[in-house]
Amino acid sequence: MAVLMAGAGVSEARGAEPARAERRITVAGGALNVVVLTPADGGKGRATLLLLHGASGNLRDMELAIGRRLAVRRRVVLVDRPGHGGSDRLGGREMAGLGAQGDAVLAALDGLGVRRVVAVGHSWSGGLAARLALDHPERVSGLVTLAGATHPWPGGVAFYNRVAAAPVVGPLFSTLIAPPVGRLLFKAAVASTFAPKTMPPDYLALASSRTILRPAEFRANAQDLADLKANLAAQAPRYGAIRAPTLVMTADADHIVSPDIHSQAFARAVPGATLVTLPGAGHMPHWTATEKVVAGIEALAARVERN
Repeated sequence: MAVLMAGAGVSEARGAEPARAERRITVAGGALNVVVLTPADGGKGRATLLLLHGASGNLRDMELAIGRRLAVRRRVVLVDRPGHGGSDRLGGREMAGLGAQGDAVLAALDGLGVRRVVAVGHSWSGGLAARLALDHPERVSGLVTLAGATHPWPGGVAFYNRVAAAPVVGPLFSTLIAPPVGRLLFKAAVASTFAPKTMPPDYLALASSRTILRPAEFRANAQDLADLKANLAAQAPRYGAIRAPTLVMTADADHIVSPDIHSQAFARAVPGATLVTLPGAGHMPHWTATEKVVAGIEALAARVERN
């Protein structure tokens, strides 16, 4: 517990603990679960940060790793993406689309009265954050990708995601097979995302990671992953149109989302983007290189505030 919270908590030296409010916000098709972290001074006059979690996860991952740290100075909004955590799926297979999820997230921001954000996306949500900057530039004042998936890649996704995403057999697989098998393999699978670093000992419990084994959430996640390659192939040619100040953070030891295929190519495509490569951080840099990730996001937010 101490190891985990040392990376997630806010020390007294950094300021008072931010206020935390969690609510479900009604949007088209259902509701999204949202957490707002507000600094003790309210954060007025400073940028609002939108933190978007990756695949197979929920907002707790980003909240515990960097959300509370960032909320010492700036308001932080975290959203369970459609079908994940406490959020409804809001529709069918179409909700695997980056544009559809982006529109849903913006509807939740509207419900909060939040107009502009610095969008921070990890892994799967690197593509989502980029899509927000493309489709809604007036809403995105800055963009950060963390080990982000931004481009199509050779090959596909794991067979169980293809099966779970399929019609007819997908619901049966997600209900009858994925939960019991997943429970056996789950800890090792999640730990592999932290490699070559070590997963914090209480991560699975504190991040509520096992919600992904719920049948509906497993299927939603599988659809998100199965459709991602085609969705990224469609939007990647547009990246040159992004005008928001952009920070691309990756790790040279990420064996899940290739830095060469994704982050490096994305940094080349986006005008003026800054690429930061974190040595040995793996696919979870917000956990394994927390100080550098927080510093990078804060620096970009400060730049946005000066403009």
